[in-house]
Amino acid sequence: MTPTRTSYVCLPCRASYKQSPTGDHRRPCPRCARPLLRAGSAFAAPRRRDTAAWRTLSVLLNAGVDFHKSCCGGPGYRPRTLFEVRERMAYARRTGEPFARALVRSALP
Repeated sequence: MTPTRTSYVCLPCRASYKQSPTGDHRRPCPRCARPLLRAGSAFAAPRRRDTAAWRTLSVLLNAGVDFHKSCCGGPGYRPRTLFEVRERMAYARRTGEPFARALVRSALP
């Protein structure tokens, strides 16, 4: 059985790398030498030209939301557009719910 590989992302380069999650999780980007962010094993990178998707992804990763598989399949709901992110940010401000938890809600009440 092969070990699970996880994705690491460089937001300034808009690049994703699959690597073994062994040892230290701080890894430098092969292109710019900045630290890579750990995205998770169920991460699928958007196209490099899709700036809106990369902006959405940067909000998610900087908020601490990752893309690890859950027990029943994929990582669950993640917003795909900046509009969905803004909706959830407004909901979090209005209700006082933590920002990371509001981002992964599939539906807002």
